[in-house]
Amino acid sequence: MLRLRALLAFAVLAAALGTAASATAAGTVGTAFPAGFAVPTDASLGTPVLGFGAAGPVHRTPVILLHGNNDTPYPTACNPYGDVHSLAQYLVDNGYAPSEVWGLGYQGDQCDLLVDPTHRSGAAHTTVANIPDLDAFVRSVLRYTHAKQVDIVGHSLGGTLARAWMKADHARHLVRRLVQIDAPNHGIIDCSPDPANYWQLPANGGFTPSSPVCQEYGSPRTPFLRWLNGHGHGKEVHGKTDVLVIRNADKSFVYFPILDGLFPGVPPVDSYGVPTDFSHSAELRGAATVNLTNQGVHDPFLGTSHLGILNSPDTWAATLAYLAARKVK
Repeated sequence: MLRLRALLAFAVLAAALGTAASATAAGTVGTAFPAGFAVPTDASLGTPVLGFGAAGPVHRTPVILLHGNNDTPYPTACNPYGDVHSLAQYLVDNGYAPSEVWGLGYQGDQCDLLVDPTHRSGAAHTTVANIPDLDAFVRSVLRYTHAKQVDIVGHSLGGTLARAWMKADHARHLVRRLVQIDAPNHGIIDCSPDPANYWQLPANGGFTPSSPVCQEYGSPRTPFLRWLNGHGHGKEVHGKTDVLVIRNADKSFVYFPILDGLFPGVPPVDSYGVPTDFSHSAELRGAATVNLTNQGVHDPFLGTSHLGILNSPDTWAATLAYLAARKVK
């Protein structure tokens, strides 16, 4: 563990100082799947999933990148973010082949949010609704690449989606390493019934306590999170999958009741009306952890740490170091 921490600390410092090893240009990450890849149908939308991947030889464990709620695997006409694509390009620039880096979009292009913003907290955006999409996608990648396992890097909801799929489908043996980036392992603050919680407004997503997403993440004590985390007893990391948590330790509009970029803090009350500290939500007992601060500088649109951390050189370097390390324990 000390060796891992030293490795991660060096990687983050190198990125911050701009002294990381020079990149090896291996190609460009696209915005489509290669010919012959069996593209799954989105179980909620009834349309082919979005994403990227490439043909070619595979020598490393393939990496699957998962975006968070209300995001996409690359920028679309309705979403300027899609920063998992930039992380994918960083991996390719630093030794991975495009054929070894894949992205899954499990919520469509997000254009439906322009018509009805409450879809942000709706049934199609829940974890449970998207487990079939991830399961089908992982198995398609394994068949196409002839690999026996994948690595998964998930931001926000993508991180807990990976954990839920691994548990629900008994698929831990298919995942070598999991990197979670600011994932809501113990709930989000945005489902508070407090009148000061502006996320409850339909125009802001309708994150009311009764909304489908809040039924999953409105409290550490929801049935879903009690199932996912084993009712809060013992380690929350199991099996042979190695897990790294990269989290914001100072602010994040989904966890901390303070200003994050353009978003004022929300009163720290869970969906049941109980005062709750969500600031450690992204942590997992038994996982290696990297704590970052001041990540809002990497969000060019809203200045938020929760979105900025995905576009951060610190996160990219820590992710690469963890995936590339021969041993992490």
